[in-house]
Amino acid sequence: MVTTTPSNPAGPASGDQPRTGLRERLRTGSGLLGPRHPRHTLPLSQVDTLALPVGDDGVVVGVNAEGQPAVLGVNRPTPFDILFIGGLWTAQVLALRAAATGARVTVETGRPGHWAQVVQAVGGGQAGMTVHDVGRVPPQGASAMGPVLVVRDCGMRPPRGRVTSGPWQSVLTLLPYLSPVAPRLMRQARLTGVQRVSPDEAAELGRLMALSPTEVESLPMLPDGMTLWYADRDHQYVMTQPTDAETGLLGAPRRID
Repeated sequence: MVTTTPSNPAGPASGDQPRTGLRERLRTGSGLLGPRHPRHTLPLSQVDTLALPVGDDGVVVGVNAEGQPAVLGVNRPTPFDILFIGGLWTAQVLALRAAATGARVTVETGRPGHWAQVVQAVGGGQAGMTVHDVGRVPPQGASAMGPVLVVRDCGMRPPRGRVTSGPWQSVLTLLPYLSPVAPRLMRQARLTGVQRVSPDEAAELGRLMALSPTEVESLPMLPDGMTLWYADRDHQYVMTQPTDAETGLLGAPRRID
């Protein structure tokens, strides 16, 4: 209920009444006069300019050729396999960023020492990142409230994993270079990322991924941190740019570990 002050037909005899009215406004929160600004209007023709340059929800893996964020949705209700032929540095950045989105990251690796500082940064246990020997990853119990990213860092010939992709559980397999098992893994993967490789490897990947001659020629010359992502014949170059915290933890982008 708003309380008002009775008016004086003869007008205020002194300055007390206006001050009382102001105090009453402040007490009741009624009739406060804020700053006055012109109304903000936007012509219909300019509505599209309000669009934000982001993709689906997920992990920002870098920026594309247009300088817009490239987003990888790893938390999905359907199985999602990723093959990444590249460096450990980029794989660890992706793992860090996946953990930052709320996913639990499980690493299957034969070189646990290389992941120790990443685990320490994220925090171990069921709410952060865990590391397991090759072939010893337990069931993860992924769910919509607890999505999981499994990173398989198992060398050039990773064995078939005990834990596979499923609802709310994505699997990223890291290959340092193109290997004999790459074609099989590529057929299984929904998404493939390729970093700098040798000319012979580039020619083979060009055949497997239906790349153009220009893209094949570019693969041996890709700078550190750049990845060619491929899905359903859609190709996109993405540069992963580390944050200051990521640089402090992992160092500068590099293809070779």
